[in-house]
Amino acid sequence: MGDLKRKKIGNLDDPRLPYEYMNRPYGTEPVDTTRPQFSWVSEVAYKNAQRIVARGYDTTELVEQGYGLVDLLFIDFQARIPLLEEEKMLNYIMILSLEDGLSMPAALSRIVARSKTYLTQACGASILAFGHAYGAYSAFGNMLLGSLARAEEGGKTMEQLAMELVQEKQGDPALGVSDLMLKDPAARRIFARAEKLGVAGAHIAFTLDIVKAAQQISDHPVDLDMLGATGATMMDLGFTPEATWAIIAITRSFGAGAHYIEEVEREGSTRLGQELTPKEYYDGPADRPVPPLAERDKIARPGQTHSPEEWKVAFDERQKLPGSGYAIMEEVKDPSTKT
Repeated sequence: MGDLKRKKIGNLDDPRLPYEYMNRPYGTEPVDTTRPQFSWVSEVAYKNAQRIVARGYDTTELVEQGYGLVDLLFIDFQARIPLLEEEKMLNYIMILSLEDGLSMPAALSRIVARSKTYLTQACGASILAFGHAYGAYSAFGNMLLGSLARAEEGGKTMEQLAMELVQEKQGDPALGVSDLMLKDPAARRIFARAEKLGVAGAHIAFTLDIVKAAQQISDHPVDLDMLGATGATMMDLGFTPEATWAIIAITRSFGAGAHYIEEVEREGSTRLGQELTPKEYYDGPADRPVPPLAERDKIARPGQTHSPEEWKVAFDERQKLPGSGYAIMEEVKDPSTKT
């Protein structure tokens, strides 16, 4: 270590440096005992060799007393044991959410399964399908919270707030109202079940106002959908939008796991390059010969435009080219409005 101090490296021995580099101390600073040291802490749970304790409840004792998985969700996310009616309502929602046939998450789980990967990766892929349009529980719930917060300020009825929200969000897949459930009574049954169990509250009531407002101004039939029914009911049970998203996503992963196992058992894996695609699956330009490089200038076209008019014509043409990205319109919000 002493040799290292005496060795000169570049201009590190320059006297103009704010300290004598070659003689700087080695080692670390002594532990600061005047403040608590950093450590991970959690109010959710702890575990030792004999017990796992969630929000103060010994999980072994919970199970021995007859409590189940649904009860522990209330304990983990809300630090409370639920009423029997609340437990029944969440159980009802989770059963409806667990399986949805060959939906997008199930299809993704099956696609990943064909690549001979792990089941947990396939379930993770299915959960990643929960976006703004599919399973947007966070977006829906926070939208409700914002409107209900404005209601507390007074001045407007819930019906007026619902109409304003629908006028602002009409057509938004996170509105909870669409034409998806016109022939499927599942969404309405969730609200009916909540009313029967006595757990329906302000979020369900306001969602019904949103449905009425949307039906008044929509130019086509719409009704409550599963996003709105599930999201509003979960919030009336006391769960946050983010907790709702987590619970429903993990519930759906059970179904995704079943789809993974079935895909592996029935179809096996697909090796890279094994899957062939018939020409019937292709609807692009017809087969055309590759021109010699000498004739390149006769066929090549520049992508650059030199006037707004040329750019508009080129842009319109490129929007007709599927898979190019030109048909995807991204709406970027003005960040200055947040400051």
